[in-house]
Amino acid sequence: MEFRLLGSVAVVAEDGRELPAGSAKRRSLLAMLLLNPGAPVTVERLTEALWADEAPPRHSRTVIHNHVSGLRALLTAHDAPAAGIELVTDNGAYLLRTPDHAVDTVRFEQLVARARTLDDDAALAAAALREALALWRGPALTGTTPGLPLQAAAQALEDLRLAAVEELARAHGRLGDHGAAAHLLRTEATANPLREPLVAELMHALGRAGRRSEAQDWFHRTRRALAEELGMDPGPALTDAYDRLLRTDAPPSPPVPAPDPAPAPEAAPAPVQVPVPVLIPVPEPTPAPAPWPFPRRPRGFAGREDELAAVDRATAAPGAVAVLTGGAGVGKTALALSWAHHRHRDFPDGRLFVDLCGHSTLPERDTAAVLRELLLALGLPAERMPATPEAMAARYRELTATRRMLIVLDNARRSEQVRPLLPDGDDCVTLVTSRDRLGGLVASDAARPVPLAELSSPQAVSLLAATLGPDPVAAEPEAAARLAGLCDGLPLALRLAAARLATGPARTLAALADELADEQDRLDLLDVEDTSVAAALALTVQHLSDPARRTFRRLGAHTGTTLDSRTAAALAGCRPEEAADALAQLATAHLIVQIGRDAYTLHDLVRLYARSLPGDTDAQVLPRLLDHLLNTLLTACAAAEPGSEPCCTLPPGTRRPAEVRPFPDRASALAWYAAERDTLRGAVEAAVAAGLHDRAWRLVLLQWPLIVWQVRDGWVPLLEHGLAAAEADRDPGAQSRARALLGWVLLEEGRPGEALVHLERAPDLADRAGDGTARAVALVNLAVALARHGDRAGRARVGGLLLKALSLAERADRADLVALARQHLAHECLAGGAAEEAAHHAARGLAVAEPPFPVTRRVVLQTLYGRALAATGRPEQAALHLGAALREARAHQYGEGEAQAEAALRALPTGTAAAATPATVAAAVGAQH
Repeated sequence: MEFRLLGSVAVVAEDGRELPAGSAKRRSLLAMLLLNPGAPVTVERLTEALWADEAPPRHSRTVIHNHVSGLRALLTAHDAPAAGIELVTDNGAYLLRTPDHAVDTVRFEQLVARARTLDDDAALAAAALREALALWRGPALTGTTPGLPLQAAAQALEDLRLAAVEELARAHGRLGDHGAAAHLLRTEATANPLREPLVAELMHALGRAGRRSEAQDWFHRTRRALAEELGMDPGPALTDAYDRLLRTDAPPSPPVPAPDPAPAPEAAPAPVQVPVPVLIPVPEPTPAPAPWPFPRRPRGFAGREDELAAVDRATAAPGAVAVLTGGAGVGKTALALSWAHHRHRDFPDGRLFVDLCGHSTLPERDTAAVLRELLLALGLPAERMPATPEAMAARYRELTATRRMLIVLDNARRSEQVRPLLPDGDDCVTLVTSRDRLGGLVASDAARPVPLAELSSPQAVSLLAATLGPDPVAAEPEAAARLAGLCDGLPLALRLAAARLATGPARTLAALADELADEQDRLDLLDVEDTSVAAALALTVQHLSDPARRTFRRLGAHTGTTLDSRTAAALAGCRPEEAADALAQLATAHLIVQIGRDAYTLHDLVRLYARSLPGDTDAQVLPRLLDHLLNTLLTACAAAEPGSEPCCTLPPGTRRPAEVRPFPDRASALAWYAAERDTLRGAVEAAVAAGLHDRAWRLVLLQWPLIVWQVRDGWVPLLEHGLAAAEADRDPGAQSRARALLGWVLLEEGRPGEALVHLERAPDLADRAGDGTARAVALVNLAVALARHGDRAGRARVGGLLLKALSLAERADRADLVALARQHLAHECLAGGAAEEAAHHAARGLAVAEPPFPVTRRVVLQTLYGRALAATGRPEQAALHLGAALREARAHQYGEGEAQAEAALRALPTGTAAAATPATVAAAVGAQH
């Protein structure tokens, strides 16, 4: 068995077959062990090599152990132990024992060392050096992860190779074969134009071969390159070689004659007029494009028909520049390449692709280096390459002016990085991909943005089918849709999930979806060998400003998917305007998505990544968020239920946010409640987990306007959380309100037995707290439950409970509760046949339910009043009130109130309802008041 590092990292069997060494990370681990033959390599050093330019995952030790296990299995399967090759664990480190002849780097160094002992036999030395250099199959350590440890090792090996080349050239020189030495050195000097000792050796060889002019050209070429690229003059090795050339090449000096006696002075002769030649510029022929590699068509590309059409539209104008923007892993490059392959016939003069490394583990590409590549690809010979970036850019524009080409500039970070690379021809098209919006390029060069969002659920399922094959997806369509949602529709995440499914132990789509549902493990599961969602996001985060990076890290504590500058300010502990700036940067980098003015959404995978970032020791992030939400809830309550009083006060120590969201009316407050329901649920869970029970139950109870408005919408689990938090906080008043609200919801859900358990306990708990208002609410809810589902004894209690509640409400001067108690008294009286008493309670309720009380309360009371009037033999007045209730319910989209008013109107004698007009309604109501 043989190990190769001098080229692609490889393991070769006895029969010459290359064995599957695995991913880049596994090859990197193998390389680290082979570069330290017979010495233990710690997990820390391996971690540094495998994740040199990114934060290692939390399970990095497990990843390393898995790679070691995979290598050990590969070696064992091919009888490596029998050949003296063994991968062992040594005190927590790893050590690879191999014979010297099994590793090409060891054999290379041994052959070079042997050649150096043969100075007296140049032929044997040259043979040893040729054998050593024959071991090289390309750049050392190819196929490993980019990063300083392995890059440094690869560079050290390359330096050893070049030194061996120089020694071989000297051996050829000692043998008198200066042409062979020059041929050998010329190839290396072309690839390493700034390596002065190499160029000096080449100059010596050329000089000895009688090619002094060529040797001098190499000196001047290298001197210019050093000046332009490094700002340096040639060093001693190069200048000495040049001086030796000049001394060797200079003609003999003619003898100097003795001076004649000075002649008598004469008039100076007129100067001879030498004609100056006129240089007529000859236009250079346009070079033909050189063959240039273009990436292959992406495999498994699916679900982007609308975006491909958008690229068509964006590239329709002459000289079009389209900017494909989106977050990490959203598929920008795949879209650009798919479009490029689909439209390749439109560009007969060629397609060029450049990775600008704007968000990459590699350094951002230098503009001059990219221009040089593009010019070479356009057929410009290296010796005619312009000297400055500005001149290169001008030549690039000149060469593209008359061509029909596609230029793909991938992974750009800044507009100024792109501008010099834009072609000049109207028939050229440029596609730019970036995680940033590149608004400057839109402004300066009329670039047309093509934003890429995450895939919709059907698109994501199509991508899974394209990656896994149609059969597994067709067999589990619901699980596929669920998996798409857990991956946030992110193509990278979907491909990683598919890879885990295809290469891991046999399991179903549903089983993988169940695993991904656990937020604690989701990011780890979306990490397959050397590709992960976290690594892709890290490349974006590292380019943020410090304030934006700090804000992003603290977004991990957010309990929902939507936020604004006020919420971000609470999380980051800064002013809203500072948070707004940070959010704008995050949106520009596509880490969050702007969905409105000061409104953003945060995908789960991004939030989980933010939560996983180390280094934030601010323990007040969650308390600040909870206090911000509590203050916002109080404001929303006041707008949603005008005229009512808060059901609780803020706990001691609550921070007042710098700014609280305003709500202009009930509709806006209820819309906020509905939009933030998941955020508030998550906040309750986070508060309970942190032991902040005093915040948790308030976060639940302050949602009561939406709970009552959408009472049959699955509120029981949240209310049970709130009750448990109130009990943990040992607050009987909170327990009373939680049980009263929970009982009401259970009652509306048709679970009266469970409801009565809570409702019977709620009044006594309020008594213990000395909270008359809470007792009034509890008594009303208990009375309604008994009226609907109580036995005879229970129903007998209803009137007394409601009158007691009315008394408590009047004593507390709570008009909203007075109206509520009278509403239920009117309903109870109607049910008991006491129509006059019902009309009395309904009219008194209407008297206190004037604006700003909610319209819903007035609709119910007016409907009850109309029914009571009808029952007392006043159908015309009843029709007036019921008609008014119906119109008001329709105007405010109160469907249940509309249905009740309509049913009551239909129950009136025929023709009565037609008499209802707004004026007569107002008069009748005034008379009853």
